[in-house]
Amino acid sequence: MKKYKNIIILINLLILVVLFNKSVLKKEKTLTEGTLVLLKLAPVDPRSLMQGDYMRLQYKIARDLRLDTIAKRGYCVVKLSEKGIAKKIRLQDNTTPLESDEYLINYTFNNWDINFGAESYFFQEGNAKKFEKAKYGGLKIDNSGKSILVGLYDKDLKLIE
Repeated sequence: MKKYKNIIILINLLILVVLFNKSVLKKEKTLTEGTLVLLKLAPVDPRSLMQGDYMRLQYKIARDLRLDTIAKRGYCVVKLSEKGIAKKIRLQDNTTPLESDEYLINYTFNNWDINFGAESYFFQEGNAKKFEKAKYGGLKIDNSGKSILVGLYDKDLKLIE
């Protein structure tokens, strides 16, 4: 009986490792092949006593939405300017319809906030002044609308490092 128990534990562990690595590879692919989308930030307090320096992000396109008409989950369809700045076109429940110059960003809505999956940006203690200049959040998005926050950008669209 103990022999089977160890085999079951080993198989479960192996499945867990495979699924974890698959998830990491998907995110790596999004980082390397994804489209950079810049979302204008809305001002929020950048300090947390428990977590150190970080910036809680809220995006202007999320603030401009009518909250009483939003589904719990869906896609925000955006078009990009020549500089890569996103402009909201519409919200939809599915990945289609989608024009060739439109991009999807997954969102969730929890009765108070709209989340694009990247609402906090942590940085090294003592660098708050540098990140106060942030005007845009840079997200890499894949074809299915999943996003990864890659950095904060200033008014000149330069990555803040």
